[in-house]
Amino acid sequence: MQRQQAELEWHDSGVPISKQFNDPYFSLENGLEETRHVFLTGNDLPNRYRDGFHIAELGFGTGLNLLAAWQLWRDAGTVGKLHFTSFEAFPMGVEEMARSLKLFPVDRTLASILISKLSDGKTTVETDDLIFELVIGDARTTVPSWTDSADAWFLDGFSPAKNPELWEPKLLKSVCEHTAPSGTAATYTAAGAVRRALSDAGFSVDRVAGFGRKRHMSVARKITR
Repeated sequence: MQRQQAELEWHDSGVPISKQFNDPYFSLENGLEETRHVFLTGNDLPNRYRDGFHIAELGFGTGLNLLAAWQLWRDAGTVGKLHFTSFEAFPMGVEEMARSLKLFPVDRTLASILISKLSDGKTTVETDDLIFELVIGDARTTVPSWTDSADAWFLDGFSPAKNPELWEPKLLKSVCEHTAPSGTAATYTAAGAVRRALSDAGFSVDRVAGFGRKRHMSVARKITR
């Protein structure tokens, strides 16, 4: 089956915007700080990091979330390997990914490793401290068939209004089923329908302060019965 590529246009600030969903890939203000606030702090990282800690993500996009989590792993001096799995239906081309990542003060060595591996057509990257897999396809199919589970989820699809497929109750239930006991999830959206779907799926959900102009975001923890 032929891979469907992301279709982009570029904002004057340099931020890529999805033509499929008419939504930017990250905050027009500061995408890296948004990632740190929403996904890293929202999942209480690096406090929970340990060897084999597994992050899963809906929407790989530019790879910024992976690089931020990986860099934090190194900065925290965590021993062992971080596992990171990302589910993406419309992967961005590696040249566009590299162009996007130049906007941020991410570790250039880590960015180069990622871009180099993906340029070779690989969907996996393994280093001394990372095991990464990019799962390409519709998450409504790929997440339910996944055989692993995550300690933390980055729910980073495009906005629920423009990309409702990634916020469907059935998919979020599958996310919960593939979450380790007491595992967590975080997302930039505080939409009521998303919070209700996460709650119905088996998470306890809180609305907390969002990043920048976004007043609220959501954090969730799997209810262990």
